[in-house]
Amino acid sequence: MNALEDKDIQREIILDNYQNPMNRGLVSDSSYLKENTNNESCIDNIDMQLKVVNDVIEDIRFDGEACAISTSATSIIIRSLIGKSVNDARKILQNYKNMIDEEEYDKDLIGELYVYNEIGKQPNRIKCALLPYNAVCKMLNRLDEV
Repeated sequence: MNALEDKDIQREIILDNYQNPMNRGLVSDSSYLKENTNNESCIDNIDMQLKVVNDVIEDIRFDGEACAISTSATSIIIRSLIGKSVNDARKILQNYKNMIDEEEYDKDLIGELYVYNEIGKQPNRIKCALLPYNAVCKMLNRLDEV
């Protein structure tokens, strides 16, 4: 069994990324795209920043208040996408969404995001897990407009 398939390890990863999220704190830098994302049905309200240089995601940052699922998903998405090309990031994000939506996806492509593989069974948590996905997708789509 893959370590990420172990429910205890999944909980540990989610909790660790909630308590010690990666890249928390925004920067004052106009080279970053910025997007606010929130969940009207709960506390989640996150600002995210994305910096792309030469078609590679150089940095993603966030700040705000959110539940354990949103905060940890944001942290893991950040870690999963930094250093990736925009095209590779889109593939990772699409596979992540497919997994959440309980559709076909490439498990190897999403890596640690696999810890949310059963979130689709909890309809009230789906929005939480997709909050950072939505913000990053909007910022990546804005790159196409430039």
